[in-house]
Amino acid sequence: MKRLCSPKCRLATVMGWLQIILGGLVIVVSLASLFKLYNAGFFLHNDDICRYFYSVKDAYDGFDLKSLNDRVEEILERMDNLQETVEKNAQNIEKDKDSLDKTNFPVQEYKRFLEQEVLRPLYSAHMALRQIRLPKPEGIRNSTMKVEPLINTFITEEIRKYITPKENRVGKINVYGTERIYNTIGHACVLMKKELEEYMDYDIGSFCKDDWNLAQKLMLNGCDPLPRRRCLTRASKVYQKPYPINESLWKLPDDRNVRWGNYQCRNFQCLSSKNPKRGYSTCTGCFEMEKEKLKWVTANGSVPVNFMIRDVLATKPGEIRIGLDFGVGTGTFAARMKEHNVTIVSTALNLGAPFSEMIALRGLVPLYISSNQRLPFFDNTMDMIHSSGFMDGWIDLLLMDFILFDWDRVLRPGGLLWIDRFVCNRKDIDDYLYMFLQFRYKKHKWIVFPKSKDEVYFSALLEKPPRAV
Repeated sequence: MKRLCSPKCRLATVMGWLQIILGGLVIVVSLASLFKLYNAGFFLHNDDICRYFYSVKDAYDGFDLKSLNDRVEEILERMDNLQETVEKNAQNIEKDKDSLDKTNFPVQEYKRFLEQEVLRPLYSAHMALRQIRLPKPEGIRNSTMKVEPLINTFITEEIRKYITPKENRVGKINVYGTERIYNTIGHACVLMKKELEEYMDYDIGSFCKDDWNLAQKLMLNGCDPLPRRRCLTRASKVYQKPYPINESLWKLPDDRNVRWGNYQCRNFQCLSSKNPKRGYSTCTGCFEMEKEKLKWVTANGSVPVNFMIRDVLATKPGEIRIGLDFGVGTGTFAARMKEHNVTIVSTALNLGAPFSEMIALRGLVPLYISSNQRLPFFDNTMDMIHSSGFMDGWIDLLLMDFILFDWDRVLRPGGLLWIDRFVCNRKDIDDYLYMFLQFRYKKHKWIVFPKSKDEVYFSALLEKPPRAV
């Protein structure tokens, strides 16, 4: 019995020790793996180690990246030269068409062959090759191997060229103290990829499409700022010189100076408030000069929220020189202030009518921006900000907060904020009033007046405090 048991016991012992050894090895390997993952930043983030393990350089280890980049550039240059040569030949054929038609040579067939069978495939191959974004093998100082943000989001080559950083020439630092220039587009452009690619799909150097309404749609949906374009802006074919400044301020411009293709109306007379199909609803009557002449100079005793320009300027005699009119209109406020030697820039969007063109043709300055955008002025520079017809009870309180803080940024100490006939629901007035009160401006004028049973007017003239720190 003992003889039968001994071999089995020895085998069981050996197997037990083998399991213990293998288990120990598994534990050692697991601990080593966990320690490596820990160092690599899986459990405690370590940028240096992460860059060591995951940087692009490992993917190109042993690869002559500079030679590949140079070879691609050489091929692109050859394709550029070939494309230019073929295009010149096609143009010469078109010029000599009459003389060549007398021969037996099939000119049109050859021209078609060049355009369809050579130029188009060449252009497609050219663009496909240019869309390859190789990591930069060198830079001025601190170049990286990282592909730039958004570069592979878009297909249209013109967008890709625009958002690719532009390195300074000959390795110099530019006047801004940077190594390269980054062209910006709004982050919401990614959400409107189709519309943006349509906007940027054009022939370089040719005429742009008459698509300002598409551009404005992109702006209003947050794709702002828009990319620059390398095409020529269209203008009216019968454009006339504008009226002299002593006439243009209070005279309707020449109809021929506006592109009317994207409006319901085809002339300024059609934009009268008497026309129910004029195509816009904001700023009723603002294309009627006789009505516009009465604003801010003629008192309306029944509505005390209408402040007069002479009274406002009298609060800071000689101090108001430049300002911003933030609203919807045709520049009448700026025209009135110009008569008092005050320069006003007017914000404008073409909301169903040519507001921007109208302001410019009156000899004033239109600033074509949406409410989404930060004002393009430096801090503490404006003497006055005037708002009328824009910020009413429709505006979200958080959006209004951002806008007001931006106004506060550009308004200089002692500058005036003129809120002109703000309209909101009676139950919301306290919320909106707090938005203005939070800045602790000095109150020169402050009036809340009923408009109807459910709505109220609010007008105020406020002065920004010094806030010296």
